Amino acid sequence: MENFEFFNPTRIIFGRDTEKKIGKILEKDDVEKVLFVYGKSSIKETGLYDKVVESLKKEGIEFIEHGGVKPNPVLSHTKEGIEKAKKYKVDAVLAVGGGSVIDEGKTIAVGAKTNKEVWDFFRRKREIKKALPVYVILTLAATGSEMNGFAVITNEETKEKLSISSEHIFPRVSILNPELTFTVSKQYQAYAAVDVLAHVIEYYFSGQYCPNLQNRLIESIIKTVMETTEIILNEPHHYNARAEFMWASTIALNGLTRLGIKGGEFPNHMIAHSLGAIYDLPHGACLSIVIPAWMKWYKDKNRTQFERFAKEIFNANTAEEGIDNLKAWFKKIGAPVSFKDAGVPEKDMDIIVDNAYNIAVVWDMAQKYTREVLTEILKNAKD
Repeated sequence: MENFEFFNPTRIIFGRDTEKKIGKILEKDDVEKVLFVYGKSSIKETGLYDKVVESLKKEGIEFIEHGGVKPNPVLSHTKEGIEKAKKYKVDAVLAVGGGSVIDEGKTIAVGAKTNKEVWDFFRRKREIKKALPVYVILTLAATGSEMNGFAVITNEETKEKLSISSEHIFPRVSILNPELTFTVSKQYQAYAAVDVLAHVIEYYFSGQYCPNLQNRLIESIIKTVMETTEIILNEPHHYNARAEFMWASTIALNGLTRLGIKGGEFPNHMIAHSLGAIYDLPHGACLSIVIPAWMKWYKDKNRTQFERFAKEIFNANTAEEGIDNLKAWFKKIGAPVSFKDAGVPEKDMDIIVDNAYNIAVVWDMAQKYTREVLTEILKNAKD
């Protein structure tokens, strides 16, 4: 195994009715005022909003609301949250929702502690040195943002979808109640499954060396996600399937799966972010288009690992069979696998390539992922 350092300070509270504990958790941490960040109407329709408010009021926690976060959170709305956090001098951020809400909450936490332009952190022009503490109640298992130090925001003016990474934005506490995901639609459950798989296969395939322990951990997550997704799509209120999927989603991107791997990158996310920024498509839908296209291009660079994947996940023999089976599974659960499926015009290829290349520059991947390479990969996604 390669040398590594592992750090994850997030406390997980998992199980039924755990969302009711949020007031006591904040009170114990001496938090007196929070910015309550959430999406649109879903948490009010499900009754979660009332439960959170009741728990906060019971412990005397003052809260300032910042609702309306989009599925692809945007910079302009994030900046409104930063201004609220500063104006009302909140002690912490409470994000109640899925990855988009958490990512906007994390970015607000960073912006509230600086007078600098927050987008500079996404452009890698500045280093994050502090942030407000972040607390999470998760309602959509997919991104792993509840237990990591990443956040993704879209600058709608420049059509850039970029990320930040810092130990300062790990949530202090994340509450995971699988019951809160019962109302996730079949469509978004499918997208969530794709996102989780993407989080583990990026390093699994692109790493120069992957220890057997990590291989087996990743393959276990992949199998669990695929099995539980099929159960959930047929039985949305299946608690144990929701629970296993939720925990698999969390550990897929909390740092554990990448330990000891030599090299490794996130090219699929890089390209998918360009589709999300340009067309405002759900992140999982972007990934289900990109992943098979990238795998087809990359397979000969690590054929042994691709053959292992085919054998372990699909009991198939060749890299090509593994790719075809994964693509077929994406289609089976209702995720798009081509530009045509998602309504992305082929004539926009150059626009997508330019956008993805700009992300590659920021992520220091442009030497490998040139415009020519990106064009070659995306041609595999046409239909």
